[in-house]
Amino acid sequence: MEYKDYYKILGVAKGADEKEIKKAYRRLARQYHPDVNPGDKAAEARFKEINEAYEVLSDPEKRRKYDDLGQSYQRWQQTGGGPGGFNWAQWTTTAGPGGTRVEYGDLNDLFGRGGFSDFFEAIFGGMGMAGTQAAARGRDLEHEVEITLEEAYRGAQRIIEVDGRRLEVKIPPGVKTGSRVRVAGEAPASGIKGGPRGDLYLRIKVLPHPTFERRDDDLYCEVPVDLFVALLGGEARVPTLGGSIALRIPPGTQSGRTFRLAGQGMPKLRAPQEHGDLYVKTRVMLPERLSEREQKLVREWAALRSM
Repeated sequence: MEYKDYYKILGVAKGADEKEIKKAYRRLARQYHPDVNPGDKAAEARFKEINEAYEVLSDPEKRRKYDDLGQSYQRWQQTGGGPGGFNWAQWTTTAGPGGTRVEYGDLNDLFGRGGFSDFFEAIFGGMGMAGTQAAARGRDLEHEVEITLEEAYRGAQRIIEVDGRRLEVKIPPGVKTGSRVRVAGEAPASGIKGGPRGDLYLRIKVLPHPTFERRDDDLYCEVPVDLFVALLGGEARVPTLGGSIALRIPPGTQSGRTFRLAGQGMPKLRAPQEHGDLYVKTRVMLPERLSEREQKLVREWAALRSM
């Protein structure tokens, strides 16, 4: 069996405190999460390692046992011993696999059973949370929250009442309809004294917008363009969720032509500094109620075009 260096996996020192460990975990979990790296098996494997390391180092009991094992294993290495001769028997457990306290979903939900390595199962299988502790855990609570597209663009806050408590929950920029915002440990408590609370989930519903249609992180809209601007070229004002901007219209632009404005769409949920694009479809506007002189000029123009 291969020894796993959980401190090295998270990139923290052995004396790191709880805050340092959590900060390192969050940074790496965002970087290697499967939603950010779809289809990337190497990133998936790294994400598993990160969650496994955090499960051990964030739990005081598991960490104490792991540190004792690490000292023993290090002494064995210093004597010239190899992993094949190390006595693992005194460190292994026999109970079934435990749960996990990841912040982006359970490993078994993401990857099916077997999310933990053989090393973890052998050393910590009897120290998990799948037994009486999990049974005593409070139920999770899900609450639907409606937000505007502007709020999805900038981020939002909501006050939620749970068990008579008022919780201020931040909704990150880039959420979509169907996104779930997890607030750990804020659902109603279990009926068993001392039992841990469940998690509160806000299920997001983004309301329709009168101007923009959203497709993933891209936005689509239509803008009116004056006939003479379309013919001769010029500028048209385009609305964006960050403010109105000018769009250069080349001469001879046809009604229905679509322009792509890079980076003017929605922020990406797990990388809010990055944005999708805005696609602008032109609608050339014809003048109404022409004067007699204008009608005469149009007829002369039509005659010129027919020559």
